[in-house]
Amino acid sequence: MTTVQSPPVPPTAIRPKVVARTGLYAVLAANAAVVTLFAVQAGFASNALVVLGRFTGLYAALLMAFQLLLVARLPWLDRRIGMDRLTNWHRWTGFGLLWTLVGHVVFITLGYARSSSLDPVSQLVDLAETVEGVFRAVVALGMILVIGAVSARWARRRLAYETWHFIHLYAYVAVVLAFTHQVAVGTTFTSSPAATGYWYALWAVALGSVAVGRLGLPLWRNRRHRLRVERVVPESDTVVSVYITGRDLDLLPARAGQFFLWRFLTRDRWWQANPFSLSAAPDGRTLRLTAKAAGDGSAGLRHLKPGTRVFAEGPYGAFTAMHRTRPEAVLVAGGVGVTPIRALLEELHGHAVVVYRVGSERDAVLYDELRDLAHAKGAELHLVTGPPVPDRLAPAELARLVPDIADRDVFLCGPPPMMDAVLGSLRALDVPRQQIHFERFSLAG
Repeated sequence: MTTVQSPPVPPTAIRPKVVARTGLYAVLAANAAVVTLFAVQAGFASNALVVLGRFTGLYAALLMAFQLLLVARLPWLDRRIGMDRLTNWHRWTGFGLLWTLVGHVVFITLGYARSSSLDPVSQLVDLAETVEGVFRAVVALGMILVIGAVSARWARRRLAYETWHFIHLYAYVAVVLAFTHQVAVGTTFTSSPAATGYWYALWAVALGSVAVGRLGLPLWRNRRHRLRVERVVPESDTVVSVYITGRDLDLLPARAGQFFLWRFLTRDRWWQANPFSLSAAPDGRTLRLTAKAAGDGSAGLRHLKPGTRVFAEGPYGAFTAMHRTRPEAVLVAGGVGVTPIRALLEELHGHAVVVYRVGSERDAVLYDELRDLAHAKGAELHLVTGPPVPDRLAPAELARLVPDIADRDVFLCGPPPMMDAVLGSLRALDVPRQQIHFERFSLAG
């Protein structure tokens, strides 16, 4: 099967990322308006603190449902926005959820305490003991507080991905507990058949999206394609390529630049899911990933045996030619970040300039392939070597390599410090933001 090249995109094309992002904002705003309307129709309590507590509780429930949508890994959203940005939005929405839940508990407790002879702590204990669903809500809040704590940057850096992921699974338990609390005591939930139907529909869509995107679709695709390791090819002492084969791979909607979460079903690896980009454009017969031995997950790839079953979740990512805005492109790679760049070069249509940044020539993974591919496609290839200081991709140097860089799409992938430096150079060169495409793969563990 011949790789399909992406057609040139006129600069005036509406960007899919803008459409998806605007759509998400519009959905959230529309639901916030509906929630507010139902709350007003349900009537106000005489105590202003209780009113504030009810509103913050309703908005917390809405944010919780929105949280689920952001991490559902729905293909339509992921291809247009990217898992990294959706995950980042999920993180910031999580902080908003945390504060609205805290506000809900504080306002409700203080409001009822004002009408009773109890202090706030005793009032909260009394509500948990006497009102159906309140204790479940307190437990849910405790879970969310723990999840919020381990999601802080200082904690996240100290936890293995598997540990962090396991703790995060309790968020689904918290969602169920919060929903049963809303059903039991939610005044707005039961204020009218329309409000009840709305909330049931909202939670059905949110939880259904997670079930489809994170469970149903991966199970269906893996049963359909039955992926296996075809062969393992060492590229250097520290880099290895794994070729994956399966059934009907021409029907798998993968594109150059995307990645999968790979599980290799051996006795000691089946529980590990590692994100690796495709290092070659999908051709309908095989998928290829190339990884550097940077951790236990990637180091063990060279020991895989042909025939090993593979469970892959994906494809994921918006780092594709779908988001092109200009007819010509610059591809900037650093280290093993060359893998999606190499795949993109294979698919891109139009003139391209490839800038490959490494410490030394021996660190240039897949360089021979990249050189041959660039020659075949009429692309320019620049191998930039040397230590990080001085910056070999500073604005002046980048402008020397690509004088018309401001008129091109820029696709960037590499280690975080290198990406940050290049992004700074692109800003200094006045490259429009909509022409800069990159993803940060923060799931590696």
